[in-house]
Amino acid sequence: MATFVMQSLGCEVAALNTVQYSNHVGYGTFKGSTTSAEEIRDLYEGLSQNRLDDFDMMLSGYIPSAEAVAAVGSVARDLKLKSSNKPGGFFWVLDPVMGDEDRLYVDERVVPEYKHLIRDADLILPNQFEAEVLTNTTISTLSEAVRAIGLLHQTYHVPHIIITSVKLAASSSSLNQCLIGSSARSDGRPRVFRIEYPMLDCHFVGTGDMFAGLIVVRLREAVLASPARVSATRSWVSPDDVRPAELPLARAAEKVIASMQAVLMKTKEARDEELVALGKESADEKRIRLRRTKAAEVRLVRNVEDLKRPVVECRAEGVLEVD
Repeated sequence: MATFVMQSLGCEVAALNTVQYSNHVGYGTFKGSTTSAEEIRDLYEGLSQNRLDDFDMMLSGYIPSAEAVAAVGSVARDLKLKSSNKPGGFFWVLDPVMGDEDRLYVDERVVPEYKHLIRDADLILPNQFEAEVLTNTTISTLSEAVRAIGLLHQTYHVPHIIITSVKLAASSSSLNQCLIGSSARSDGRPRVFRIEYPMLDCHFVGTGDMFAGLIVVRLREAVLASPARVSATRSWVSPDDVRPAELPLARAAEKVIASMQAVLMKTKEARDEELVALGKESADEKRIRLRRTKAAEVRLVRNVEDLKRPVVECRAEGVLEVD
């Protein structure tokens, strides 16, 4: 999904699949294989030998084994090294996909490998559960989320962070969830912002990939539009006087949320129509479950205009003080 998103928004993408599955795992069963660490290194070596490794950005997502995580890390480090004489010339977005809703769905050995790896990333995209795993804390309030952001900056020295799909006990509405992000100041202190948006009553699969692909494009766009020539700085870090809600990361996240809400709302509407028709059919329990899962597949291709022309309604707000 991330590849299609980035290509639709004008990026030239070299995609390396870490898994080759018949379908997403939400169906309960699947066939296919995972890409080994050796294959990842071999594919990258092939690109390098033909001088096809002149990338501006790298996005890494679901990687099921610790060995493969380490291999992806070696690729990212090599690309960062090659651009070391050009500040801002390479930017690594790392989505540490490990689990969700209080459970891991990768090998436990992946966790320490990610904790070692994210120190070299420029932006990380953990969800609420993954942020808890990385910081060994619990996030249920805004103050706890801000503390987790600070710990991520302090412990891993990662310049930019977005925690996705955050559900807070003291949210302004039980029907809302939020995104909480930060770009560090020059001394490492966080500049925290949040974007609150409505939850949709539907279980979607692949939204993390869609978010990651969109943030790659929209962040680069926001950085290039920044008057402070942020694109020529290491890790695209804004000057300290830029307020949280005005950060390129916050501006990018606003557009990302707008696109996602539009696509997912239309997906839910199409799903609901299918479920009405399904309710009139007689079928066994397994067939109904599979039909329900298929009905919730994200309608990305047919709603590509919502990726290209987002209408921003949910704005970033700076989080200055938390009781």
